[in-house]
Amino acid sequence: MKVLLHYRAGPGLAQRLAALPGIELSLVSDTDDTALAAALPQAEAIWHVLRPLTAADIAAAPRLRLIQKIGVGVNTIDLDAARARGIAVCNLPGTNARAVAELTLLLMLGALRRVAHFDAATRAGQGWAQPPALQDSLFELGGRTVGLVGYGAIPALLAPVLAALGCRLLYTAREAKPDAEGSYRTLAGLLAESDVVSLHIPETPQTRGLIDAGAIARMKRGAVLVNTARGGLVDQAALVAALQSGQIGAAGLDVFAQEPPDPADPLFSLPNVVVTPHVAWLTTGTFDRSFAIAAENVRRLAAGEPLLHRVA
Repeated sequence: MKVLLHYRAGPGLAQRLAALPGIELSLVSDTDDTALAAALPQAEAIWHVLRPLTAADIAAAPRLRLIQKIGVGVNTIDLDAARARGIAVCNLPGTNARAVAELTLLLMLGALRRVAHFDAATRAGQGWAQPPALQDSLFELGGRTVGLVGYGAIPALLAPVLAALGCRLLYTAREAKPDAEGSYRTLAGLLAESDVVSLHIPETPQTRGLIDAGAIARMKRGAVLVNTARGGLVDQAALVAALQSGQIGAAGLDVFAQEPPDPADPLFSLPNVVVTPHVAWLTTGTFDRSFAIAAENVRRLAAGEPLLHRVA
């Protein structure tokens, strides 16, 4: 079956993917629209990562039968266009959960300990010449209240680690979960009590802009915000203002309202922010788990069997 991977794969990954049986794989960089246009007419399945897959892309692929999201969130796929053609859309819940949980912890610690600031200062020969006032903005994670917005696979892995570090845990979800680590709160209650707020929900019309100026005002002054979910969950202008005023003490961000973001965005000039370029999911372990299931779905599609994790 002809499969198009719309992603700039590294040499090791490309070699492993080439060995998958029953798949004729085309690798197309997500920055090369010309190569994508040339490959779409032959594609029977698309393995989709981050660059939005539009209605025009789908219309240009007359043989397309499956869009396989390499990840969880399908907000980058035109689902209406796929449904109109009867094209199956599947995702991969849980395959990147460990990777995202680990980077979430890293961003929490990086924000609390101002790692980005100290890294830059040390490289510039100023690491041992920091102003004394900086001492008052360095915090430990242990003993703090961490609020998890959403309680899926990622928070379920992260919560026991946070508890082991001595954190008090709160979470909010559609409903209380009897097996969750921590205490259930409404979103408003969680924001008011938490020293660290970490986002773990999909971006939908209902959640877009969830963390706006009003939500930020309900947070503890000096609280830390961590987002490894979707950039659209946060009103980025309101976040910048809160970081500048001290209402938000620090932020750890892997995702942004616009990706790639504008390097001139005022967010990147703030010393109390640590950022990564939407790579929380990106590990070799995630790849191995994800492409094993993606290949199985291609096999099932060819055999006429039910697909795994179908969402549309």
